[in-house]
Parts: sequence; structure tokens; C-alpha cells
Amino acid sequence: MSDKSCCLKILYRDPYIVAVNKPSGLLVHRSPIDRHETRFALQEVRDQIGQYVYPVHRLDKPTSGVLLFALDETVAQKLSEAFRNGEVEKQYLAVVRGYIREKGLIDHPLKQMLDTKAQKKSGITKEEQEALTEYERFATVELPYQVGRYPAARYSLVSLYPKTGRKHQLRRHMKHISHPIVGDTKHGRGEHNRLFREKFDVHRLLLHAYRMRLLHPVTEESLLIEAGFDTYFERVLQIFGWNGIELDMRN
Repeated sequence: MSDKSCCLKILYRDPYIVAVNKPSGLLVHRSPIDRHETRFALQEVRDQIGQYVYPVHRLDKPTSGVLLFALDETVAQKLSEAFRNGEVEKQYLAVVRGYIREKGLIDHPLKQMLDTKAQKKSGITKEEQEALTEYERFATVELPYQVGRYPAARYSLVSLYPKTGRKHQLRRHMKHISHPIVGDTKHGRGEHNRLFREKFDVHRLLLHAYRMRLLHPVTEESLLIEAGFDTYFERVLQIFGWNGIELDMRN
């Protein structure tokens, strides 16, 4: 389930770049692993603003939030390089299983993920790549529902700051430290996903690209772009009493 509409919300636009709030469930562009999909953020933004757009980074299909495009090839090259060099600061918000520590750094290499048979046959190897994620806990909640062998279910609202850009990095890192993201059908825990579906009617991955800070590739101004929550993420924040929490990005 996603919070799709006919038009994507534009968060920022000027003659060089455009940022939108991508809903959960929408692919950034065509993918061989989702051949049945007919809607793509790249095409929808192009149609919405009436000009070609260039992707400079990606968000997983189930992840929502800030998605940035360039409006010409030169700007796209500059932005892509900034992302590769770690010059773009990204803040994600996630609901994870358990009471996570107040803050920490996950330094855990990840093997490259291959999507298609063609990639696997081409000889691309699943080499381990450096992967770093910082995190900070904002809030916790305990729910009176038995999950597995535990009499109550505990969850944390956490801010995630990826320092590298590996595929599914945040989802895989949270699984690695035994705090998988709620709603993750690939790297998460089915019993917690079912609880959120049955009790709260939440059927999406609770991972949201909340804020992005970068230097403008042309004007060199500092930009801070923020994406609001969809209906389902907002519902969780309200039910758990988390909607009044300050979620400021670190300096």
C-alpha cells in the first residue's frame, strides 16, 4: 500500500534541480526486477514539470521521501559526484524493532547485491564494500501485544545517517544489529510486519528520507530540503505519541 496521487509533491525547484517527495511503492525508474510496474518517478516528474530530468541518486521502491533530480546533464554530473563523494548529508527516519541504543555507528561491509540473471552471468562479483551508518534514537514505545516469545512489543524511532551509499544499506545494517525496520519484507521480521498490518493498517516499509542537505551545484548555496510524512507513517507517529518530537538534523 502506498500514498500515491496523480502528482508528486515538489519540495524544491529552480532552473537547475528539482526535488520531490517520492511515495512508498513508486520506483525511481524502470527496473528489470519490477517489469510489471508502469509508474516511475522519473517519468512522472518529467511529465509534471514538462522537461527532461536526470536521476542523480536513488531510493528503494518501498522507501519514501526526498528524491532529487537534475535538469541538465552538467548539473547531473556534479550532483552524482557529490553523492559519490559523501558530500550530500541525508537524514532518514525509521521505526525499528526493539529498544535500540541512544546512538552509535554501524561499520559493517556489505556484499554487492546483484538484481538480474544478466548481471550474475556477466561475471560481476559480490565483493564486500565499505558501509557506514550512524544512528540516533529519538523515542521508544512498548505495546501490549505478544510477539513471538516476548509478552510485549517494543519499538524505537530512529534517525539514520548513511555515510556510504550501498544498496539497501540502511535496511541491511539495521538487520545486522538485530533492529530490523518495520515493514521490511526482505530484511525484516514477518511477525512485526504482521502486527503493524493487523493493528495499525500499516502496510509499508517505515523508512523515510526525511531531510537532505547539500551545496547547490551551481550557486553553491546551502540547501536543506525536507519531505513530510505520508498518511501511514503519520498514523504511527500519532498513535505512539511521537508526532511532537523534535527531529532536527544534526549540525
